[in-house]
Formats: sequence, structure tokens, C-alpha cells
Amino acid sequence: MSTKKRTALAFDFGASSGRAVLAHYENESLRLEEIHRFPNQPVSYHGHLYWDVLGLFQEIKNGIRKASQNGGFDSIGIDTWGVDYGLIDKHGALLGNPYHYRDTRTAGLPEKSAELIPPEKLYMLTGNQILNINTAFQLLEQKQNAPELLENAQAFLLMPDLFAYLLTGDISSELSIAGTTQLCNPYSGGWSGEVIKAFGLPEHIFPAMAQTGTVKGMLSEEICQELGVPSVPVIAVCGHDTQCASASIPALDRKPFAFISCGTWALFGTELKKPVINAESASLGISNEIGFENTVTFLKNITGTWLLQELRRTLKNQGKDYSYADLEKMAVSAEGCQRFIDVDAPAFSTPGDMAVRVRDWCSESGQPVPADIPDVLRCIYESLACRFRDALDEIQHCTNQKCEKIYMLGGGVKDRLLCQLTADACRIPVCTGSEEATAYGNAVIQLIASGTVPDLLEARWLIAKSIKSKTYMPNIQNTGMYENYQKLFKSYK
Repeated sequence: MSTKKRTALAFDFGASSGRAVLAHYENESLRLEEIHRFPNQPVSYHGHLYWDVLGLFQEIKNGIRKASQNGGFDSIGIDTWGVDYGLIDKHGALLGNPYHYRDTRTAGLPEKSAELIPPEKLYMLTGNQILNINTAFQLLEQKQNAPELLENAQAFLLMPDLFAYLLTGDISSELSIAGTTQLCNPYSGGWSGEVIKAFGLPEHIFPAMAQTGTVKGMLSEEICQELGVPSVPVIAVCGHDTQCASASIPALDRKPFAFISCGTWALFGTELKKPVINAESASLGISNEIGFENTVTFLKNITGTWLLQELRRTLKNQGKDYSYADLEKMAVSAEGCQRFIDVDAPAFSTPGDMAVRVRDWCSESGQPVPADIPDVLRCIYESLACRFRDALDEIQHCTNQKCEKIYMLGGGVKDRLLCQLTADACRIPVCTGSEEATAYGNAVIQLIASGTVPDLLEARWLIAKSIKSKTYMPNIQNTGMYENYQKLFKSYK
């Protein structure tokens, strides 16, 4: 690796907040410095949910200005959530506000679209789990209810590509974010003409693909003059935040591994050289997404710490303001292996009192009802860990490979009990990556693009040297947890 200094500016957008992070590379180590954080909340208008895209663009400019004041930077990279997009007209103007993926306008469209293309074929062509939030169904809804927008569009740009366009004028689609649309061919890395034609979408709006790790464009003269900064390249990092997180996994060899990018949602997956697309992976709802250096992330989207977040919120409203560390201590104090829930059940998917819902679930399934909040917490923790084991078994079965360890990334690394129970349920070591996995991945792709770091394996070495990692070994005294979970769901279902 190079010994020169270099600073990358990483913009990382989540579904509720965004941030600007300076990544300082020097002496073969990498240090992150958060310089700007801002909320990212949907805007409700006339019964629909939208993203405040121009407000977010202003926050990007604020981040660039602050980065310049903090010593400057050599490049910019942007990652966001998947599936959502904006439309650009022939004059380069934005056609309306981008919809939020939680807007209900696409409800029922996957079922209705079966008349255009059978769901089995749609999965085989794209490798994506079929969800109503996917870009394909959003565009189909616009074609049906607002066709004039598509007719007047020059291009559709997914969110990281849209922000890059506003900074540079470049119209292209980075490969990993395109892979979230259900309109991309995971084998060729291009748009699926067959799906586009079946949905009757205008082919001209689909922009050229930008290979990950290449330069999208230079910061425009207008932006440079407004902010008083020099022009630097905007790099096509993995536009999808999950793929940036995946790039940061501190795996130092080529042996198979699994990972959990754990926050509100937990993305449980493994890294492959080619897609796995068959009837079995379709029935299990496992997606193939395109990662950095032509890797394929074979992953499942399951519930993460959402139940803990909602339980904490409810307790706070009741005047009990516990930290997540407090909740973890309470769960540790409770007796284990007493009861389990299906964390992905619809009963737990919406905001509400999770303690009441957990007790109701346990009562309805013939289990002991949790006596207090520590019991509720222990039930949630162990059920999450066992659900991770389900996902591991499904992925190993579909790929016909055995993972030697699991890397925990994101907010989940702070929760020692969740890491330990995951090791116990899965019976393989759990190694922690970085809580800032997405920002690290964004930064190292920029460093690779500049030639500062040669490739992904070296980048992972760099990250491993720059973070503190902990390994949780399976506790042989807790091997009965997953067996009890299986017995319950075999009888309950």
C-alpha cells in the first residue's frame, strides 16, 4: 500500500439520518472523523411520502464546506439506501420529488404485475427478492398513474446517482445501486431489457452503467465557486450502503464467511463469485446483489434491532428512559431458553408496545408469558440470534458452502449479548467489524480508485489494522437454545 497521505470525504445516508465523514489515510492506517450529521425524514404531502431531496443536497454542500474547513479532501463518495430514484428532464431539471419507499402507492403491484411477467421468471431474471418497494414496481406505478412524467424524463437516477448528478452533471447508474431495482441482470451487470420491455418502461431513461470504483465526474465549477472549494473527483463508490458495509468486512483470507450488517434491519449474507438464482433461493426470499470488484452478495433481509428500538421508545414514553446498555444488562440478568417469537412476523413489524406483543405471542403459542421487562428482552435477544441461525442454514444450503465465521457490522457490534448469543445459536465464531462499516467501505473504495490502496483484500487489511475487533466463541453450555427454538416453531407452525 502507498505511504502517502490522502483524505476521502464519505457521505453516508441512512433512512433516518445522514452524515459526512472524513477518512484520513496515513502510514497505512485509516482514521474516520465525522464532521457533519443531519436528519433525513420523509415529508408527507397530499397523502404521499417523499424525500426532501433538495434539502439533503443542501446538507451535502454543508458537509463539503465543513470538510474544506477541516483540512480539505481529495475525493468524494456517496452511498444511500436502495430502490428510490428521481427523474431528470431534457433540460436537466428534477421532475418532482422522489417518493419514499414506504409510500403505499405500490401496494399490491407485485401481484398485479404477474400478468406482465410471472414472479418466478422475474426472480430468475434479476435475482432480487420480489418486494413492492422495489424500483421496478415504483416505475410501473408511475407509468400507470403519471405517464407524463416518464414521457418527459431524459433519465431516471437512483438516489446516490442523483446526488452525484447534482454535484457533477454526470448521468450514469453505479452498478451496486442498480442491483437493488429488480431491473438489473446480475450476470451481465447491465439493465434487463426483458424486464424493462415486459413492464412497458421507456428504455431511453435507463442511463449507462458506471463501474464501481471509477470517477463519475468532477465537482462542478458552479459548486466550487459557491462553496469556495477546489474541484475534486466524485467517485462511484458502492452506491448501496449495504455493499459499502460489505466492502469493509475485515476478512483477511479467501475462506467462506457470513456477515450481518445489523441495525434496525439485519442484512444477513455471504460473498460469492457468481449469483445463485434458482427456485429454492426464490422460495426463501434470498437476494443476489452486486458488490465491489464483481462480487455477489447473497443476502436475506430480516429484522434487526427494531424490536429493541421500539421497546425502548415505549418505555421512554412511560417515563423509563433506559439506554441500550441498560436494556442489554436487563436481558443478561434474565433466564434464557424459556420462550421465543418469530421476529419477522407481521405482529412486530409496525410501531407499538413490543412488550405487550411479545407477551401476546408467547401466550398464543402456549409458552410461558414473560413476567417482566428483562424476560421480554431475553426473549427478543434469543429469538433474534436463532433467526440469524435460520438465515445461516438457508444460505449455506443454497450455496453448498460452510461459513467458518460470521462478521457482525454496524450498530450490532456494540451489543455484546447479541454477538455472544449469535455465536451460540450459529455455533461458529462471531467477529466484530466496525460500527462505522458503511463509512469505512465508502472510504476504501475511494482509496482504491485513486490507486492509494491496490484492491479489496488490501483494503480489508487496512480496515482490520484500523479498528478494534473482538471474537465471540460459541458457548457450549448454551447449545440447547436453538434446539428449543426449532421445537417450538415445528409445533407452532
